[in-house]
Amino acid sequence: MKIETVILDWAGTAVDFGCFAPVNVFLSIFEDAGVNVTLEEARKPMGMLKIDHIRTMLEMPRINEEWQRIHGQAFTENDVHTLYNQFETKLMESLANYTDPIQHVKTAVQQLREAGIRIGSTTGYTDSMMEVVTKNAANKGYQPDFLVTPTQVGDKGRPYPYMIFKNMQALGSKSTKQVVKVGDTTSDIMEALNAGVWAVGVIIGSSEMGLSEEEFQALTSEEQQQVIAETRRIFEETGAHYTIETMAELPKLIETINARLNR
Repeated sequence: MKIETVILDWAGTAVDFGCFAPVNVFLSIFEDAGVNVTLEEARKPMGMLKIDHIRTMLEMPRINEEWQRIHGQAFTENDVHTLYNQFETKLMESLANYTDPIQHVKTAVQQLREAGIRIGSTTGYTDSMMEVVTKNAANKGYQPDFLVTPTQVGDKGRPYPYMIFKNMQALGSKSTKQVVKVGDTTSDIMEALNAGVWAVGVIIGSSEMGLSEEEFQALTSEEQQQVIAETRRIFEETGAHYTIETMAELPKLIETINARLNR
């Protein structure tokens, strides 16, 4: 028995080092609504369907309180939709600029394909957002075999397991044991665990680490090791079976998992 399918997340895992496209927009729509949010608050629900992400942010006690103070009442479902519409408009304007494949991704995918592994993908972006991302990423040399968005599973994105199951069905995967999900957020890990597949957190370039490539390179090697260790700890506490620093380690990790499956 061996791994047949690897399912990759998109932003922060395969493209957009640090997952900055959505984060910048979350900060900006809340600022427009008179409520300043921190980078940490904006990143916490990363990986979720974006309207769920906005709702989750509004439910955070500090933001909730601040919203009531500024707007004179608790947020409503109407507010969620208003913010989401602004989010979608702004994101679509900038999304194409955040589609560069992260280092090692193309090589790793090529090695996996040579080993007969199929490459699926899941995302927190909607269909219309992914049209922009997939087209631009393909022009830059990255194209998985299959993509599932929350739109295609009745908006039941992460942490629900349905996007993984739809990938498995389309790619003909026989068993959850033979599927590996790689992502850069805790909701990616939850999605994998809920689907019963191998959960792998990728550290450098992840939303969880939250640094741009420039910021990461500017750190001393000791500081880099610190942020790597901290990110690894968060993935492991969430329940990840494995973590990798970059996608360059993925083909070797698949061999390790295959050895475990054969024991």
